[in-house]
Amino acid sequence: MTIQNEIDFLALRKVGKAVAVTLETMKACVKPGMTTAELDAIGKSVLTSHGAQSAPVKDYNFPGTTCISINHEAAHGIPSQRVIKAGDLINIDVSAELDGYYADTGFTLLVQASNPKLQRLLDCSQRALHKGISQAIDNAKLNQIGKAIENEAHRQGFTTIRNLAGHGTGRKLHEAPSEILNYYDAKQKGRLRKGMVIAIETFVSNGATFVEAGYDDWTLLAPDGCYVAQYEHTLVVTDGEPIILTRP
Repeated sequence: MTIQNEIDFLALRKVGKAVAVTLETMKACVKPGMTTAELDAIGKSVLTSHGAQSAPVKDYNFPGTTCISINHEAAHGIPSQRVIKAGDLINIDVSAELDGYYADTGFTLLVQASNPKLQRLLDCSQRALHKGISQAIDNAKLNQIGKAIENEAHRQGFTTIRNLAGHGTGRKLHEAPSEILNYYDAKQKGRLRKGMVIAIETFVSNGATFVEAGYDDWTLLAPDGCYVAQYEHTLVVTDGEPIILTRP
């Protein structure tokens, strides 16, 4: 969507804060021995306290309030009785609807462990997100976001996932532009405009370029034992620095 007035902006701020606080709360609660269903229940409680509802449930009938993916799961993991262990790589993706507006955010972390190789991957993906966000200005080419993300990943010896992408959002979870790529595509000719609401998300891997369908109708897996680190913010395009909506 493109923001039309102050009502739009304030409503987006409100839902952005709801998902941001939910994500921060879930991150703080992650510990070995809990199940992903227990972690998801915490997310549901926080969203409900803000008057928000899960966007994946509302729009797609997803079998969980949030997406929780572990280790070689790249995205869309279903909360379950799976027990979280020390050393796991866990991704939490939170999106919600509140008063007809949507916001989307995500974060990947290591659970109570030191793993320098995986930490390099996480750090790179976070930097790539901020590099991509820096390109989100009025009249910029959409493909410059993917170029910035890909360049940062390659500079550190990592790859980006080509069949997962960011997206427009605001009045629906997924809107135009339908794909904000993690890589440079010269054929992508669209431009960003002031007031556009977009979700930029990085999918940086230690070797994979595509993810595959997993063992259910939702979960996507990185092939050959690869890992993927995802980070995401929803933001508003301006003629200067973008306004990040999904900060607590």
